[in-house]
Amino acid sequence: MSAVRSRLGPGDLLRLGVFGLRTRPGRVVLSALGIAIGIAAMIAVVGISSSSKAKLDQVLDALGTNVLTATKAQGFGETPPLPGTALESVLRQDDVEEAAAVGTVADGHVYRNAYIPEPETKGIGLLAAWGDVPGVLGGEFASGHWIDDRADAPPQAVLGAGAAKSLGIDVVGPGTHVWIGGQWVQVVGVLQPVQLAGDLDQQVFVPRGLAQQLGFDGAPTAVYTRVVPDGVEQARDVLAGAIRPGSPQDVGVTRPSDALAAKNATDDSFTGLLVGIGGVALLVGGIGVANTMVITVLERRAEVGVRRALGARRRNIRDQFLVESLLLSFVGGVAGVVIGVGVTVAFALGQGCPVAVPLWAVAGGLGATVVIGGISGLYPAARAARIPPTSALAAV
Repeated sequence: MSAVRSRLGPGDLLRLGVFGLRTRPGRVVLSALGIAIGIAAMIAVVGISSSSKAKLDQVLDALGTNVLTATKAQGFGETPPLPGTALESVLRQDDVEEAAAVGTVADGHVYRNAYIPEPETKGIGLLAAWGDVPGVLGGEFASGHWIDDRADAPPQAVLGAGAAKSLGIDVVGPGTHVWIGGQWVQVVGVLQPVQLAGDLDQQVFVPRGLAQQLGFDGAPTAVYTRVVPDGVEQARDVLAGAIRPGSPQDVGVTRPSDALAAKNATDDSFTGLLVGIGGVALLVGGIGVANTMVITVLERRAEVGVRRALGARRRNIRDQFLVESLLLSFVGGVAGVVIGVGVTVAFALGQGCPVAVPLWAVAGGLGATVVIGGISGLYPAARAARIPPTSALAAV
């Protein structure tokens, strides 16, 4: 008479796996925690990076990627400054929507009052401005409005965000003045930080008429140009020649949004590094799962021996312990996903960023737990399957 062999379906294996984990909850929690930490680290890093990139994309969409900046070319040797007609030349081009220019007033200094020693400039620069500079660059005002840039405009000034902070001016009013070139100048506006031209934050803008009184030579140091969205590359090639027809190589034309995109690319490189660290944590978690399963097999030799004596096949034992390993890793993976998403949401809400957790990161994290669970459980499951029925005698 042949021995009766047990037949375990998927449901039976799942119940056995759950029962095996429930008998040792403390060890299960600690082992699953290693997997959870690795998955949480990877999802949080990817989620935070994606949320930051989504915020950057929002900023670029709002500011526009169709802004070009023309300055004198940087290189070896002495490069002549931009001509005084640079702004007019740019405005004559077909693809240009609007443009504005600024020029450095070399000997101009700005003080809160007339009693500040001359050397204490706090790094504040003075720029002559013509055209709507914040309008072209997508800048916004914290208070007030832009200067009247006509040549005969009355003395007035607009402060960049950094300059306003250094001078201790937050809100402008009829009595808000600064000391420039030996005279009081009314402050008519304070800018918020300019995303596309951060170097302007520590500057004070004045009309050309006042700048000329202070020794401004009339040459712009930068021309900011907003072109039609589809004509960026074409305008980039044309502007240098329009500003200096005889020597376009002396003019450098850049796109400020490229700097922001480069910053995002740098952040992506750090994201890859941090994901690698999360992967190491995940590997450590997998080793913890394997260790737990090996100990579990050793502790349950008698149980396995009894089951083998009652007709359980080797593959039944192997499958049971493999399922336990997969369940243990899956529990850790789900916990890691929840923690990682929670960290991402907290960061995004705290920074005012859109919440962006890529679906591939979640699916990849759970997939990684299944792979790790399978690999971690192969050796313990195979070892359990080799336990002979006579091991049950040890329990007697």
